[in-house]
Parts: sequence; C-alpha cells; structure tokens
Amino acid sequence: MTTGKTIVTIETTVDAVVNRVWKCWTSPEHIIHWNNASDDWHTPWAENDFRVGGSFHSRMEAKDGSFGFDFAGAYNEIKQHETIKYTLFDGRKVHINFASGKDSTTIVENFEAEEENPIEMQKAGWQSILDNFKKYVESTI
Repeated sequence: MTTGKTIVTIETTVDAVVNRVWKCWTSPEHIIHWNNASDDWHTPWAENDFRVGGSFHSRMEAKDGSFGFDFAGAYNEIKQHETIKYTLFDGRKVHINFASGKDSTTIVENFEAEEENPIEMQKAGWQSILDNFKKYVESTI
C-alpha cells in the first residue's frame, strides 16, 4: 500500500479459530451485528458479494436517526482465511490480514486515511468497530 496517503493500522486478537472469524467478517447476517463503533449506532442492513471483483455495501446509522452513511467498496484480492484487499467507493485502499493461531486469530487492518477528519479520530472509530467485532465473535462461540 504505497500510495502517498497516510496509512492507519489497527489490530486485535480474537479468541476464536480463523474459520469462525472469517465467517463472521464476511457474512451479512453477522455483519449487521458488529459493524458499529458504539452502542448508539447500528447497521440495519448489509450486502456482500464476497469474491474478487464483487462488491459490498452496508448502511451505518445512529439509532436515534440523526445521522447515517453508506459504507461500500469492491474486492481486489481475497486469500481464504488470510487476506482481504478492497477499494472503498471513494478510492481509498484497505488491506486486512488474518493470522491464525491455535485458538485465536489476529486481525491487522491497514487503511488509507480520508482527509476530512483527524487521523486519530479515524483510527479510534475503525478500532472501535474492530473491537466490537471481537466482542461479537467471542460472544457467539
């Protein structure tokens, strides 16, 4: 990911095998349960055509209806249980690695920062979503 843009890295380790982590990350029926940064937000729907050249689209909204936005992009590379690379609708690149341990999976996500919001704010928001993913997967085992 050498684009000249600022690359932000977030990471977590989920206490679950990579098969379970992968399924929760890629299946819309799971995405709607974890794809939010805080309890006052939710994802009412998600679509995922999970293949190279396929696209994903979800809607993130404040539960009080005050704000919402679409999150969408297209897949550039998928290596089963290892790597997902995609391009967001605004052209930014995202690269996610899944490292399988005995009973855990470490996820490292690198994304190109956008220019509207401070980098620390973006990092905190994406990390909160990743932390929520970890909590969701570990609670559904």
